[in-house]
Amino acid sequence: QVQLVESGGGLVQAGGSLRLSCAASGRTFSHYAMGWFRQAPGKEREIVAAVSGSGHSTYYAGSVKGRFTISKDNAKNTLYLQMNSLKPEDTAVYYCAAASTVVLTTIPVGYDYWGQGTQVTVSS
Repeated sequence: QVQLVESGGGLVQAGGSLRLSCAASGRTFSHYAMGWFRQAPGKEREIVAAVSGSGHSTYYAGSVKGRFTISKDNAKNTLYLQMNSLKPEDTAVYYCAAASTVVLTTIPVGYDYWGQGTQVTVSS
């Protein structure tokens, strides 16, 4: 069992930055591929970024590529999402998730554990 707790969300103006963190407890963090997803009101949950168990392989959705950076500190059992140049369309609840595989995974059904979510609101 893995427990995930997100933090770092909030209200920011367009063009600003936020860093989300996801603290994991439970089993060996390096055994899990991780991802950040988001869900805006009335929309489906979508992948934002994902990383392999080792942290060496990453994936970004086209809408965030070049602005967001995912990183995984296996020594601290923590996943990060650095978000720069934020836009109003980035407004959503952001979730971190863990998959019981070291292979990078981009679809929600591939993840076994989810955090409770953290709200990110970008004002124009």
